[in-house]
Amino acid sequence: MFFGWRVVAAAFAVAVFAYGNAVYGPGVWLHALTAERGWSVAFVSACVTLHFLASAGVTFRLPALHARLGVVATTRLGLVAMASGCAGWAFAAEPWQLPLAALLTGTAFGTMAGAAINAMVSPWFDRRRPAALAMAMNGTTVGGLVLVPIWAALIGSLGFGPAALLVGGAGLVLLWPLAGHYFGRRPADLGLYPDGAPTPPAPRPPAGPVGPLWPQPRFRSLALAFGAGTAAQVGLFSHLFSMAAPALGPPGASWMVAAVAVCALLGRTATGWLLKPDADRRRAAAWTFLVQASGSLALLLSVAGLAPAAPLLLAGCVLFGIGVGNMLVLPPVAAQAEWSPEQVPAVVAAMLAAMLLGGAFAPGAFGLLRDGLGDWAAAGAALALQLTAALLVRGTASAKPAA
Repeated sequence: MFFGWRVVAAAFAVAVFAYGNAVYGPGVWLHALTAERGWSVAFVSACVTLHFLASAGVTFRLPALHARLGVVATTRLGLVAMASGCAGWAFAAEPWQLPLAALLTGTAFGTMAGAAINAMVSPWFDRRRPAALAMAMNGTTVGGLVLVPIWAALIGSLGFGPAALLVGGAGLVLLWPLAGHYFGRRPADLGLYPDGAPTPPAPRPPAGPVGPLWPQPRFRSLALAFGAGTAAQVGLFSHLFSMAAPALGPPGASWMVAAVAVCALLGRTATGWLLKPDADRRRAAAWTFLVQASGSLALLLSVAGLAPAAPLLLAGCVLFGIGVGNMLVLPPVAAQAEWSPEQVPAVVAAMLAAMLLGGAFAPGAFGLLRDGLGDWAAAGAALALQLTAALLVRGTASAKPAA
């Protein structure tokens, strides 16, 4: 087997641990802290926002960390920070200690999130990069499907503290040697070329201007589009269970959320394997946003009482979920098509940092809309953001570098 696919498997394992804890875990932790200790939901939610803001800051600086420390050392520091941060959330005796734990878990997530997965996988693939990234990023979904039940079961049987020590310790024991074996090598170290090809990949057209990214229209269009799409995705997903529960009951709502996760995995895998090397990645992103927008429209009609609830809820979750999986694959492959290999890590890191910022404030904003106007307003906001993202990603004349 080409060694690059083993790197993909290792990156998949990192994604399971990182996203299972840092994206899906806070919802479980919030319930444990508010139910067991009576702490304010608003305060714990604010700490979750701080967690994501810290991860955005680290993600933006990740290329510099990799250049200085290397991928292996940076990943291992993230593993230590995640284990320490999970313990910090669990053993916080006073509310003021929780922001410190949030900074630790947010820092850890920044070292192992999408930009880190891209840095682990991309050196090994050129033509097959979309498929390789899709397979590695599937760990983000599997992390939620696997670690959320584990967290819930361990907290219920052992308590929050022992659960945090077990989960964090297992990540250190399993992933520490994995990082050293797979992330410290490059194809040239083994006498290989990307994709396992017998010859090096063909040179790409000259890249665009080198320098600050935000002044470049093509970067702004991608960052703003994916930022808006992430805000819609995170905001709607964080409220989806409670929006579906009145019509379907808690068991039915939980199945709807699970359907979103399964469709995310299927959609990401299909895009990775079907997206051709010369395909227009911006067009693929625009279609992703439009498919999600159609799902949000179905949810809007359902919660507004304008159509039968259950069928539209199911259709909305399926369409919404298909697009969820592509939000982590399309930004790196779009950057690959429009910037030189030397620029891609910084572009991906800046883009994913913008996405994390877009998602950090979305749950609170969508909650205000639901409280003030009703569930239909949250679904309507997601629809508006997704349509805006589709226009932004196609709306710049300088989307591609000159050949």
